[in-house]
Amino acid sequence: MLHVVSVSGGKDSTATYCRAIERGVPFRAVAADTGNEHPATYEAVNRLHEKTGGPPVEWVKANFADRIAGKRRFIERNWAAHGVPEDLVARALAVLHPTGNPFLDLCLWKGRFPSRKAQFCTFELKVQPIDRHVTRPMLATGETVISWQGVRAAESIVRRGLPPLQRLNAHEDLPGRLFVYRPLLRVASVEEVFAIARRHGVEPNPLYGWGLSRVGCFPCINCTKGELALVDRVFPEQIDRLEEWEGLVSEASKRGYAGFFALVNDPVMLAEFNMISVEAGQPAHHVSHTDFIKRFGVRRMVEWAKTDRGGRQYSLLARDIGTACNEWGLCG
Repeated sequence: MLHVVSVSGGKDSTATYCRAIERGVPFRAVAADTGNEHPATYEAVNRLHEKTGGPPVEWVKANFADRIAGKRRFIERNWAAHGVPEDLVARALAVLHPTGNPFLDLCLWKGRFPSRKAQFCTFELKVQPIDRHVTRPMLATGETVISWQGVRAAESIVRRGLPPLQRLNAHEDLPGRLFVYRPLLRVASVEEVFAIARRHGVEPNPLYGWGLSRVGCFPCINCTKGELALVDRVFPEQIDRLEEWEGLVSEASKRGYAGFFALVNDPVMLAEFNMISVEAGQPAHHVSHTDFIKRFGVRRMVEWAKTDRGGRQYSLLARDIGTACNEWGLCG
C-alpha cells in the first residue's frame, strides 16, 4: 500500500501532512507548481520537511508546450479563413511560445483566463500534473494507492456529505486501486487545524498573517473584493505581474483582449463594456487589447475593490480589512 499526501502550502494540506507523520505511515508528499504562487508559499512548502522531519515535498508542474504548438498550427490554418483580422493573427503567432510558467502558458493556450464558471485552472494545473507524474506511475505498479487530501466537512455543504475513505473508479486501465482519504474531515475548527501543524513546529503560512483566506494561487481568480484590495496594498508587484500577463494573453486571444478577473464582478464596468464592445454590429474584437486592459483590466478591478455601494464610492474602512486577527484569530 502506497500513501501520497497532496500539499499546497495552505493550512489544511499542512495539517494533513502532519497527520500522516503522526500515523507513522511512510508517504510521499507532492505539490503542484501552478506558476501563480507567492514566494512565501513556495518557501513554506520547501521547508516543511525541515521543521517536521517528514519527507521533502516533490514539485510537479504542467507543460503546455505541445498544446501551444498545436494552437499555433490551428491559428495559421483557420483564423484568417474565419474572419479574424490579420493583425490579431500576427500578434497571436508572435506571442504563442511557451514561457515555462504553467499558469501563463495555460492562459496563452486557452486565449483567456479562467473564471468561476470556467475554472479549468484547478484541473489543468493541479489535478492533471499530479495524476500524470505521481498517481498513475504508482498505480501502474499494481499497488493500492491512498491519496490523502485536506478536506473538512465544515467548509461547505457539499463536503459535509463526503466519506472519510472513498474508492475512486478512475484509472481502470491500470492494475492498482485508488482511494481518497480525508483525515481532517471531522475537524471542525480552523484553530484545531493550526494546532495540528504547531504540534510539529509549523507556523501558519505568513500570508494568513495578512488576513488572506486562501494561500494557493496568488491572487486566485475567486479572491474576494477585500483580498484584492489587500494584495494591491501589500503586494503591488503581484498586480504588476497580472497586468503584464493580461497584455500577453490578450494578444493570444481570438477576441483580442483578456482580463484576469471577470467583468461580471462589477455591474457598472460590465455595462460600460457592453456599450463599447459592439457598435453598429461590429464584432467585439474591434476593441483593442490596450484599450481593454486600461478600461477593464486588473488595475480597474483593483480600484473597484476599494469601493462599496456597487462601486459608487470609496470605502473609508478599506485600509482596516484583512488582518490575521479578524480573519483567523492569529493575533493572540
